[in-house]
Formats: sequence, structure tokens, C-alpha cells
Amino acid sequence: MPSSSRQVALITFDDVQVLDVTGPAAVFGAANDAAGYTFYRVHILSPQGGPVTSNCGLAVVTKPLASVKPGAMDTVLVAGSSRRSLQALTQDRDAQAWLQRACARARRYGSVCTGAFALAACGLLDGKRVATHWEATDILGRRHPGVDVDANALYVEDGRVWTSAGVTTGIDMCLALVARDLGDAVANAIARRLVLYARRPGYQSQFSTVLAAQEKADSPFARLVDWIRTHLDGELDVASLAARAGMSPRTFHRRFTDALGETPARFVETLRLDHARTLLQTSMALKTVATQTGYATAGQLSKAFARRFGVSPGLFRAMHAEHAE
Repeated sequence: MPSSSRQVALITFDDVQVLDVTGPAAVFGAANDAAGYTFYRVHILSPQGGPVTSNCGLAVVTKPLASVKPGAMDTVLVAGSSRRSLQALTQDRDAQAWLQRACARARRYGSVCTGAFALAACGLLDGKRVATHWEATDILGRRHPGVDVDANALYVEDGRVWTSAGVTTGIDMCLALVARDLGDAVANAIARRLVLYARRPGYQSQFSTVLAAQEKADSPFARLVDWIRTHLDGELDVASLAARAGMSPRTFHRRFTDALGETPARFVETLRLDHARTLLQTSMALKTVATQTGYATAGQLSKAFARRFGVSPGLFRAMHAEHAE
């Protein structure tokens, strides 16, 4: 048992995305329960203190930044908020100074969702690879060209800096922080307690192809997309899909790309690889996974999988096997 708790600052603003605060707080609280003592002492802070109104109307009770010594923080995380609230930080020199001092002395610091804008405005992300919500990646990159924005990752660790894409990904990132401090067994116990399907690795994409397709339910290809999802082991080349849609291959390719934002081949590959990730979390043989996801050989699947996710199917399976223990 450590001689003192590790101090965690969760910094909020008006219009805060409530899950950016409650998600990490729940993880750190569950870590204390799993450890059997107060390993993390969480401080929910805002520039002035008092109730902060969240994006969904719930009030978050906070303490003022000035009530906590910045040099005492082990971990500093800034939650996401509205553009208006984050811009107000640029006019608050006291809040900026506190954040800069706290992050300079902390063992690690970072953000959830658009909290990255607050760190970037303080010069705390220069030269760092970071994640933020997918809707804000282009803006962050344009506004702060010295920041290397990863538009795809769920969360990113770059030295002492940890940043996540936002909302539920803050939970994933904080589970990774707990795993670093207390081990995978504790992090896995927390994930089970929070009834999470799986601990998601940082390199996993922010985007769900299935969700994106469902958002376009009025698309003329909605039924075809549902059919593709249930026939991933079949022949899904452009000619076959075009015939099923009653179009010429050229017309089908153009209209499908316009409707769904990616080519038929890319769309099919994404669905196949997403399904492969699910199957790799079972004991199914790699050759069988390849067959069920439409790849002629395990080697073809491995090549496509590594190209997309940056890890081999074998390494992916080993990582998730460790997380399941």
C-alpha cells in the first residue's frame, strides 16, 4: 500500500460532456474498490469552482482550481466541452497558468474529447501525437499546426501525454492508466464491474462502419448493406454486388461511394476485418476465421489485418487473451 494516494485532477468547464467526467471518475473509483484502499484521490475542478452545467443539464459539483496545489497532482485530465467554454479558457490567464504548472509537474497529463483544445491553447501538446473527437480533428490540426492529430485512434499515449477521442473512449484510456499503475488484472476486474464488453486498445478505430451505414438507413443501399453483413464469407466483388443491386458495375461503384462515403471494396474489407476482430477474441482457428470472413487463406487475412490495424491477428489475439484473464 502506498504511503499516500495518487492525486487526480479532472478539469471541467461549463457545457462539459458529462461522460468525459463521470467515465474517468467511475474508473478511478472502481480502481480504489478493487485495490481495497484509496489509491486514487480524484479532484473535480473548474476555473471558478461551484456547480458546472453539463451538456445534458446535469450539474457537476466542482472545486476551484486555486483550491488545489498544481504541483501535487499525479495525473491531470481535461474534459471536453463546448467551443464557447473552451475559447473562454484562452481569456483566463489564471486557469492557463494553473494548468501549465500542473502539467509540467504531473507524472502524466492529457485530455478526453475536445479537452485537447484546452491543452493545445496552453502549448502543452506541441510536437505531440494526440487524439480528439473525430468531428474536431480537422479543426484542432488547423488551429494548432504543431500538434500531430491522429484522426482515427481511440486514445494515444505519447510520453507523458495521454489523449482520447472522447465520450466513452475516456473510459478506455483510464482503464489503460489503471492497468499501467495497478496491472491488467485490476483493470480487467474494473471492466467487468462496469459491464464493458471489452477493453478497447488505443489503436482501434473511432469509427463503426456498421453505425455509419445505419445512419444512412434511407440510402438505396440499406438492404444491400444488411445482406453484405450476413454474407461476409461469400463473393462480394463489385460485379457481384452490382448485379444484386441491379446496376452496371460502373454505376454501382459511383452511386455506392457517393451514398456511403467509401468504395464498395473498402466497405466490404472493413466489415470483414471488424468481424475478424470479433472472431479472434474466441478460440476459433485462424484459418476458420479467414474462411468465415471471406479470405481464401489465413495469410491473406493476416496481411489485410496488419495493414489496417498495425498488428498481426496473432498479436491481437494474445493481447485480448491477456485482457480476458
